[in-house]
Amino acid sequence: MAAATRSCRPWGSLPGLLALVSAAAATWDLTSLRCNFGSFCECDFRPDLPGLECDLARHLAGQHLAKALVLKSLKSFVQDPAPKKPLVLSLHGWTGTGKSYVSSLLAQYLFQGGLRSPHVHHFSPIIHFPHPTHIERYKKDLKNWVQGNLTACGRSLFLFDEMDKLPPGLMEVLQPFLGASWVVYGTNYRKAIFIFISNTGGEQINQVALEAWRSRREREEIGLQELEPIVSRAVLDNPHHGFWRSGIVEEHLLDAMVPFLPLQRHHVRHCVLNELTQLGLEPQDEVVQAVLDSTTFFPEEEQLFSSNGCKTVASRITLFL
Repeated sequence: MAAATRSCRPWGSLPGLLALVSAAAATWDLTSLRCNFGSFCECDFRPDLPGLECDLARHLAGQHLAKALVLKSLKSFVQDPAPKKPLVLSLHGWTGTGKSYVSSLLAQYLFQGGLRSPHVHHFSPIIHFPHPTHIERYKKDLKNWVQGNLTACGRSLFLFDEMDKLPPGLMEVLQPFLGASWVVYGTNYRKAIFIFISNTGGEQINQVALEAWRSRREREEIGLQELEPIVSRAVLDNPHHGFWRSGIVEEHLLDAMVPFLPLQRHHVRHCVLNELTQLGLEPQDEVVQAVLDSTTFFPEEEQLFSSNGCKTVASRITLFL
């Protein structure tokens, strides 16, 4: 992609990265000048928190903790004209529980261009960091990429998917960007947002939710104080997680570890109805029931939680229409 477009998106095969970063850095003086006379430095950052809150309330099923944590963190961060550090959130939970959905909503409601915004950067280990033997090159390129994009626009969003599949040691290059200093490598980065997504901690979260159900506790009674320590421990004990020995957790650079609870049958039903609405279709009881009947639930005895959450709902619906 031509550097002249200033479209700073993650690389595919990495060629041309350093030229792109150099071009972004070369525009720093002009950017600084324009920031003094307007909101150019905010780029296409147009936060719509009421819209986000409404969408989460309507469409994110069964996640009282995630909704509350994400909204509270964002409101505090966005309303602060001079935040002391970037907003750093780590989303944890079983597959299909809404982690990727929430991250896409953040892009949609924070940036005018949504996921297509040149200031929203989505990293996938399979696409961007496929070869563990290239770790040193990835470290250098990732640091330069983040630095270059923050130089071009301090209001940037960085999404790191599947953290439990990243090469160990890669994330340590991000540590200087996540703390409370004004400048790192000549870049003011305090208005940036970093979102990390992984399944790590999902089994531990599921166990807490299962024990609560067996004890006849309401799902909404499960609190962050029960989940945060076990999720943190699961991350620190997992040598395959991107935070392994990075110092990011130990140095308390995460503003929140956001737990996503496993989804029960009525939550999956909610997802099916939502998907039918998105397709412009009226609710069809036979379709809803067919999707639920084709969904696998666990544990074997209780058949309580969906094995894939809502992840396969859309594809299953097409089978029964």
